[in-house]
Amino acid sequence: MSNIATTDTLFFERAGLDQRKTETLVADALNGADDGELYLEYQQSEALSFDDGRLKSASFDTTQGFGLRAISGEISGYAHASDLSEGALARAAQTVKAVHAGHDGKLDVGPVGTNRQLYAPDNPLGLLPFEKKVKLLEEIDAYARAKDPRVRQVMCSISGSWSAIQIIRGDGQRMADIRPLVRLNISVMVEENGRMETGSFGSGGRVTYDGVVDPAHWQHGADEALRQAIVNLASIPAPAGEMPVVLGPGWPGILLHEAIGHGLEGDFNRKKTSAFAGLMGERIAAPGVTVVDDGTLTDRRGSLTIDDEGTPTQCTTLIEDGILKGYIQDRQNARLMGMKPTGNGRRQSFAHNPMPRMTNTIMLGGKHDPAEVLASVKKGLYAVNFGGGQVDITSGKFVFSASEAYLIEDGKIGPAVKGATLIGNGPDVLTKVGMIGNDMKLDTGVGTCGKEGQGVPVGVGQPTLRIDALTVGGTAA
Repeated sequence: MSNIATTDTLFFERAGLDQRKTETLVADALNGADDGELYLEYQQSEALSFDDGRLKSASFDTTQGFGLRAISGEISGYAHASDLSEGALARAAQTVKAVHAGHDGKLDVGPVGTNRQLYAPDNPLGLLPFEKKVKLLEEIDAYARAKDPRVRQVMCSISGSWSAIQIIRGDGQRMADIRPLVRLNISVMVEENGRMETGSFGSGGRVTYDGVVDPAHWQHGADEALRQAIVNLASIPAPAGEMPVVLGPGWPGILLHEAIGHGLEGDFNRKKTSAFAGLMGERIAAPGVTVVDDGTLTDRRGSLTIDDEGTPTQCTTLIEDGILKGYIQDRQNARLMGMKPTGNGRRQSFAHNPMPRMTNTIMLGGKHDPAEVLASVKKGLYAVNFGGGQVDITSGKFVFSASEAYLIEDGKIGPAVKGATLIGNGPDVLTKVGMIGNDMKLDTGVGTCGKEGQGVPVGVGQPTLRIDALTVGGTAA
């Protein structure tokens, strides 16, 4: 069954909407607007968490609703409801029409949908019985505790969702997508001589639970969480000051996502509130730095067949060999900037207005062996994993905490350190990239990006990377 047929069943047969009346309401609501759409959504989601040797919580939710948007210039009107009825749609139509009253806009048609299928439409929630999900968490808990007598606590969880969306534009175009998403999290706490430390592992993607329940996968995850916790047991206070920093491959790309990616989103640049505004075609990074946002990677957490406005996703080159080449665009900001949408119009749910958001943001690999990158640093920091971080879009300043980091001493990995934070700003850090490894790696599928109160799943990736000078905030002089 096609995505259109599946969503027709959900919204026009089960929910009871009349397709022709719905399309007529949308066309009338957007008559005279510059752009807009009706976004229909149905979602099932679940989450199970295990802590202290027992099932701590289990939830299952079903939500459905619509969001109707009309755009007039820089202004958008948005109305949403969880009531999928002709009456609710009619009230929403009257609300959004006020935005373009007296405005004689020409409705933007834009790109049509796509026949690509980046992920299977299977619903992960129903393919694995509840009892097996609980048993999986029990096995992870028992396995981690049996690995080392220092283990004091194991926390693990699985979550999944299945979303069906259909988008209807004022010209009658209809696009649909079926989106599965799963995630596994494992956290292990160890204690030795009164000192407690934790380590964690996560994985996921637009797949079913098949990979999660594979013992080879979750055992690797538990081993990795335990390894990280034990490494931190022996950690010493992190140094403070400016020094070379080597970032590991994969998840450390979250630093670039926050420090650079947000600054390349179209809305911030159109409003000239980004540190990168007005720099198109100029050098903003060291030679060799190439960054793309790619929403077309199969089964990846941040991938989408179409974005939440119906635009097919693509691989957008943002920075090429250090030169700013593109922005991340939704339809509205692309039109106002005289550019093309890049398939990055995203929203958390039907209750949220879409905006330019990243998908999978990746720095491409270079030519250096990772060992060569490390060997080039006499004294510095090697950051392998990150926790939380913050960035100011206008200035580009960021602060990130490293959850696993090591000293570099005479080109070799030294002792683990605790309490390291990386402080800098995006435009500056790009110019200080000194070496780029040939080991580009994607993260394991755990990213969630927040912007203006909305969270959406994303991916990151990068190779081993040397930043020649970065301020490290630590606890040791």
